[in-house]
Amino acid sequence: MTTQVFHSIVLTVSLMMTLGVVGRAVAAPSDDRVLPVDNYTSEKGRTLARTHASALRDLNAQVYHCMPWVEVQKQSIGFFKPKNATQDDRYLSIRIFVEQEPSPQFSGLAVEERASSMFSRYVGPLLRRMAAYVAPASDPSLDGFTVIVEWLKQHSGGGNDRPIHETMAVFVDRTTALEYLAGGVPPRDLASRARVMAWDGTNALGALNVSAWEDNFVSTYKVRNYQLEKGVTCH
Repeated sequence: MTTQVFHSIVLTVSLMMTLGVVGRAVAAPSDDRVLPVDNYTSEKGRTLARTHASALRDLNAQVYHCMPWVEVQKQSIGFFKPKNATQDDRYLSIRIFVEQEPSPQFSGLAVEERASSMFSRYVGPLLRRMAAYVAPASDPSLDGFTVIVEWLKQHSGGGNDRPIHETMAVFVDRTTALEYLAGGVPPRDLASRARVMAWDGTNALGALNVSAWEDNFVSTYKVRNYQLEKGVTCH
C-alpha cells in the first residue's frame, strides 16, 4: 500500500465516522454564504460581485447539495484580495468546514501529511466547481482562486479542552488555474505551484510544502440515505 493510498483511507475512515448523521434541515442553502456587494472594499471587487452574483449563488447551491458533509462558512464565497497581494488582485474564494470526527490515525499524521490529504481531496474538485461558474478564461479581471479548508483537530482529552480547528488556505494564481483546468498541470504540480498556508486554531503555522495526488472521493462518494433535491445535477 502506498503512502498516498494510506492517507486517503485514513481520511475516509475519519469522515465516515460522521457521515451517518449528516442531514439537511432545509432544501436550499442560505444566501448568507455569499459576501454581499456592499462588503467589498474596491470597485473591482464590487464589479466582479455584481457581474457574477447569480453564479456565486449557483456555486453555493452546488456545494450545498453535492457535498453534504461540508459546511460553507458565512460570507466566504466571493472575490477576496489575498493578504500578500501588492495590488488589488481578486481571487474567487470559498471556505468550507469538513464535518468529520478526528481520528487517532489521521491526527497521528504530520501536519504536512494532513494538509496534503485535504489538498488532494478538496482543492482540485472545488477549483473545478468554482471555474465552472466563474470561468477565468471569460473574465480577465479574475486573478486566481482561493480554497480554504477547515477540519476538527483531535484534542488531548482534558475536560476543559475547547474544540480546535486546523485550517489550510490554498492560493492558486490565474496562470496556474488556467493550466490546471486545461489538463496541463497534474495535482502534484498544482500543489507545488500553489501558495499553501496553515493554522492550528488561531496559531499561524506559515507556509507549508504539500504534495498532492488524484483523489476521486468527492465525485464518487454517496452519503447513505441522502437524496438529492429534484432538478439538481452534481458535476
